Amino acid sequence: MIGIGEIRSEIPERRLDNRERMEALGVDATLLESKMGVERVARLPAGADTSDLAIAAVERLFATGSVRPEEVESLFLVTQNPDGHGLPHTSAILHERLSLPPSCVCLDLSLGCSGFVVGASVLRGFMESHGQTRGLLVTSDPYSKVLDESDRNTALIFGDAAAATLLSDRPRWWVRATDFGSDGSRRDALEVRKDGRLFMNGRAVFNFSATVVPRSIESALERAGLGVDDVDRFLLHQGSRYIVERIAQRVGAGDRAAFAAGDYGNTVSSSVPILLERETKDSDRVVVVSGFGVGLSWGTAVLERADAD
Repeated sequence: MIGIGEIRSEIPERRLDNRERMEALGVDATLLESKMGVERVARLPAGADTSDLAIAAVERLFATGSVRPEEVESLFLVTQNPDGHGLPHTSAILHERLSLPPSCVCLDLSLGCSGFVVGASVLRGFMESHGQTRGLLVTSDPYSKVLDESDRNTALIFGDAAAATLLSDRPRWWVRATDFGSDGSRRDALEVRKDGRLFMNGRAVFNFSATVVPRSIESALERAGLGVDDVDRFLLHQGSRYIVERIAQRVGAGDRAAFAAGDYGNTVSSSVPILLERETKDSDRVVVVSGFGVGLSWGTAVLERADAD
């Protein structure tokens, strides 16, 4: 059985300070602090691309000694902003630059904010079907490539980052239950338009998140045979402070869910693995993770610490 192992992330040092930009974008301090919650957003270094961010995260993972390049049997990359024009697939670029073996299967998954949870399930199923024990799920979706920095609805929220997650038969976390879904009828709430720039209907995204995600969490917990009180931590996609706090309120998570992306922003598919890496404690035995956004889509999983069984 395959579960979630070591995670390492890469958040660029380069930042844009939202307090310095908010007046020009027509945003006051109250909106920035209480609704958006993002003080600074991370941005790709000049001249860097999606693969550069991804490789930095994978190299951090390799440095832990949890897996060596020659042991990697599959590499799935979650991105909607690939290198170049997306052909060849960016995971093939990672394959060459990371010196992975010829037997390693590489593919790209076009998913946004739900990408980590859904991608982990896809990779787990693939690995278990083919008897594999070492796979990498890499998330790298630098939205700065499609942002209009003068758009207050997106430029003050989205940040660039990548994460590399080892899936293996000796994990830190077992996946106990999941819940997934899509609502394509609302897909235009988050889209790159003909001008090549990202558009977001913030109200529509909030309404979706505040109604669908709590039900998804409840469904996943029911499938796991658990209740809200059994969960040590809720790691919710960092769409904005207001979204995270409202979902936490509706679920009854209390202080077990927090907005933690104030210094780097909404990192899309890397949001959840960054939280898993940085915001969990050794005492956390049951964790709920939920990613939601582009599509509009969602993915929720109940994780149980591997040494708890």
